[in-house]
Amino acid sequence: MNKLFFNRHFYELVLVDAIIVVFSYTLSYLLRYEWFVPSSEWASIRHSLPIIVPTKLVCFYLFGLYRGMWRYTSVSDLKNILKASLLSSALIMIAILYLFHFQGYSRSVFILDFVFTFLFVSGIRLAIRLIFAEHVSSLWQFKNSHRNQKRLMIIGAGDAGEKVLREIQENHDAHFRAVGFLDDDINKVGKTIHGLTVIDTVEKLERLENEFDEIIIAIPSAKGAQMRRIVSLCEKTGKRFRTLPSISELIEGRISVNSLREVKLEDLFGRAEVRLDKSIVINYIQNKRVLITGAGGSIGSELVRQIGQFNPEALALVDFSEFNLFQADRECRYRFGLLKTRSFLTDVRNITALEKVVGEFRPQVIFHAAAYKHVPIQETNPWEAVYNNVRGTRNMAEMALKYQAERFVLVSTDKAVRPTNIMGATKRVGEMLVESMNGNKATQFMAVRFGNVIGSSGSAIPLFQEQISRGGPVTVTHPEITRYFMSIPEAAQLILQAGAMGKGGEIFILDMGNPVRIIDLVRDLIRLNGYEPNKDIPIEITGLRPGEKLFEELITAEEGIMPTQHKKILVLKGRSYDLENLNSQIDKLIQSAKMSDGYAIKELLREIVPEYSPQGNEKS
Repeated sequence: MNKLFFNRHFYELVLVDAIIVVFSYTLSYLLRYEWFVPSSEWASIRHSLPIIVPTKLVCFYLFGLYRGMWRYTSVSDLKNILKASLLSSALIMIAILYLFHFQGYSRSVFILDFVFTFLFVSGIRLAIRLIFAEHVSSLWQFKNSHRNQKRLMIIGAGDAGEKVLREIQENHDAHFRAVGFLDDDINKVGKTIHGLTVIDTVEKLERLENEFDEIIIAIPSAKGAQMRRIVSLCEKTGKRFRTLPSISELIEGRISVNSLREVKLEDLFGRAEVRLDKSIVINYIQNKRVLITGAGGSIGSELVRQIGQFNPEALALVDFSEFNLFQADRECRYRFGLLKTRSFLTDVRNITALEKVVGEFRPQVIFHAAAYKHVPIQETNPWEAVYNNVRGTRNMAEMALKYQAERFVLVSTDKAVRPTNIMGATKRVGEMLVESMNGNKATQFMAVRFGNVIGSSGSAIPLFQEQISRGGPVTVTHPEITRYFMSIPEAAQLILQAGAMGKGGEIFILDMGNPVRIIDLVRDLIRLNGYEPNKDIPIEITGLRPGEKLFEELITAEEGIMPTQHKKILVLKGRSYDLENLNSQIDKLIQSAKMSDGYAIKELLREIVPEYSPQGNEKS
């Protein structure tokens, strides 16, 4: 039986509501008959009350009116009271019609009764909340009257700012208090939210610096340019400033003071929130056996986090790095304790070991994220790039075919477009394999191509942060070099989404937004660390590295691109290659890798990928 029925407080609440119901019904008659109710109508009241009271109380119970605490009555509670009042009134009128055919009953009484029931039932709950809030507020003010509290200025007088203020006011152990709002909307200036004034526009922040100790940026939907401007204004005050997480980081939309964090580089990009079509992702992940290679890497480990939420039957983590695999396995078991998880310390270059893993696990969906990512290292060690990015991809694809996986998703890169380096060329060969391995087979092969990922192991940002921590200089290869950027969670979500769309042979392109100048990114990063570029931390231009392009591309002019049902994903219908000939060329490439012949590797890559234009291809 429901524990609610054993709670004495439950019966007290029911009694109060029963009194309200009787009072509302009686008041309806008094108003209907202008305070002089005929004796015959009093008889109608007595006959109908045994129907009215139980019906309303049962409806109140069914709509959860006795599960919540009255001192925390919310808009949601008021909606439930309205629904319960409407339903109960409708049921009562049906019952009166059936039993008495409305003989001796005024229909207007039941309309008035519905109105009064809603007003009084919700009114008493709101009154309790207001009384309790006022009482606790008085105690809190007395308790904290001598406490040193930090003064907070809230930037953003919108929904997020209102929720932050409400939580500050309701957090009775807080060591800070809000002193005002600033907002770019001039129409809000001078108005108040919960008694706190919107003092001025954000541009006036520096003039008001003596009025506050800290700043909260409560604009989780702020775009990059807006966020950079606000951060710049905050930095001029010399005061600490924090922000709310982006909407996609907030759980179920709940905004909390406890969620406040320092402004991160991702905030300054201000990329729009990714909205997954969860229904189609669930269809190919839920109750399926999913294998992820490179599961300990930046993208691979985020894929593990994302996929675990969709209830796969089992999850296989494959990685060659023992430490990375251990970290990914530990986090996966912590987050998804009931999920069947297998971790395989395996090199995708080793076909024998890989076959043992795939043959034992029998995955239905494979995400191949294992790859080398650092351009300069692969330029000087091209044979290792061939082993990992080409042979490893072919091994994995062949295992997917042999053991009849349903889907194979290759994680690719924008460097595969008109490549000028070994990394891009080897990844393009991987794409060509994926494009060629479809047909009447059971497995659908597809690739997902995107640019740089903020904070990934292949990104330059960790290097910049390290250089800043040492006091500089921060090295940039060219003042005009640009790159596309997205966050790790965004990339993983779009990979999942693209994997759901594929029919076989496609290359999906993730919308990377506008390219970012690296030198601008470095300046923002230096400022976020509290320094001034070229004053506290010098920036040094070092020249382009071997294989490095000034601008990256996501497509070439020759590739036909089409939109998909997801606004942030485009698709290229893959070209058809002669798989037998491609495999023959790859065999030669691997043979040259075994001989550590860098010159031959570049020549063979240029033969396989005609658009590849290597730099410095002199024979050595």
